[in-house]
Amino acid sequence: MQYIGVDYHREYSYMTAMDERGTILVEGRVANDPESVGHFMDRLPEGEKSAVLEAGRNWMVMHDWLEEEADEVHLAHPLKVKWIAESKIKTDKIDARALAHLLRCDLLPEAYVPSKEARAVKNFLRQRMFWIRLRTMVKNRISGVLDRHPEKRQNWKGSDLFGRSGQEWMKALDLPEMDRRLLDEEIELLKALEGRIEATEENMDGISGEDERVKHLRTIPGIGGFFATLLAYEIDDVKRFGNEKKLAAYAGLVPSTYSSGGRTLHGHITKQGNKYLRWAMVEAVWPAIRKDAGLKKFYEDHKERKGANNAKVATAKRLLTIVYRVLKDKRDYEVRAA
Repeated sequence: MQYIGVDYHREYSYMTAMDERGTILVEGRVANDPESVGHFMDRLPEGEKSAVLEAGRNWMVMHDWLEEEADEVHLAHPLKVKWIAESKIKTDKIDARALAHLLRCDLLPEAYVPSKEARAVKNFLRQRMFWIRLRTMVKNRISGVLDRHPEKRQNWKGSDLFGRSGQEWMKALDLPEMDRRLLDEEIELLKALEGRIEATEENMDGISGEDERVKHLRTIPGIGGFFATLLAYEIDDVKRFGNEKKLAAYAGLVPSTYSSGGRTLHGHITKQGNKYLRWAMVEAVWPAIRKDAGLKKFYEDHKERKGANNAKVATAKRLLTIVYRVLKDKRDYEVRAA
């Protein structure tokens, strides 16, 4: 077996190939295109080839090229690789060699590789989520403008300030020239973003389709069609998580821990892991506690003891536990009384 470590960058990569004894066979900088990767592989002796690269930005591009050339391709977890093979001197050559050695010695901390189909769907869902987050930012900016004129805002008696009637009301407000201009621009941007989001609805229906995971997830309070689809594809195969705690750690919804001298202290959540999954669970808290009495009681109890922010995170983690069990057991969620 030959082992190839790949230090992948945006414009080029550094590749190191070694044999089972760790002897360097070929190494050097390679242009980021399939032909150059293929040429590097052609320089190696005959035999089975195993390649590895870190799960960095756009790792899937190099991963797919390597799959055409190597017998097997591995994806390394970047943080765990750093813990194992951190060096004071860091170069492309050293990084590529370190990856190859970890693979050769069977010490590689591997990251999960979803299918090409799942990766394509996740990219689409993340784009839609980007529009949603932008829309939230624009709504907050609109609120900021209106908050500078409380005597005007208190006249709004409707239920949805950002709906059609609310936008018409805001357009008719008599405001100072600069704030009037800012508000008009924000309203136009809000309309454009809503148009983008609505345009993806048809694709959303096609993606979720007959997916049983999505159907089960939609029975959970606070989890609508978009969140259900996002969760299904971000988690992908729930069996890769041994329990709900490992899924929570993957989402970055576990507290940081400091242990020394027999004392253990817990801090804020790590925020390391899948930020899309973490965002979805936190956003789902408010609609969830409005629909489920048990979750509302859970939130209120935590809020009374530890404050609103801690309660929101704790409820998000609780929701993720429900998500794990629903996916693992392949069943609908059953609402229980508080």
